[in-house]
Amino acid sequence: MAGGRTAGSAVQQADAAEAARQVLADHASDDRGSELFGVTELCKSFGVTPRTLRFYEDKGLLKPRRINGTRVYSRRDRARLVLILRAKAIGSSLADIKQYLDMYGQAGEGREQQLRYVLERTDGAIAELEQKRAHIESSLAELRIINGHVRRNLEALAPTGHS
Repeated sequence: MAGGRTAGSAVQQADAAEAARQVLADHASDDRGSELFGVTELCKSFGVTPRTLRFYEDKGLLKPRRINGTRVYSRRDRARLVLILRAKAIGSSLADIKQYLDMYGQAGEGREQQLRYVLERTDGAIAELEQKRAHIESSLAELRIINGHVRRNLEALAPTGHS
């Protein structure tokens, strides 16, 4: 267990990295002949409400197609939703998220801008999360020391069973 990481966490990291690669590939896709998803399907998959999807549409973050008046989402829309939810989870504002998504464009224009923006944002998020992890690890170490000390004190106070 080097650096507090287990083989299980390495597998989880590899799985997360592969899932992230797939999301980014879907986001970059041209969507021709793409699988389509309904509102209910997206809501169940991501634990969001139809109102949330409409809110993201109103803000220009998602742009579903309409088929016979029904909103349907492509793989690219689905990937955009993943990116939106992940960005929100690390504290990005909707304005920042929109700026990032808008930089991409339909034909990949703004790719260098987008990459530089993402690099800056992810560098910051990584540093912040690493700092939080260091604080958590320090807190855990302190709590373990306190816990062990209290256990030893309780054991010392407990009757030994000898009369």
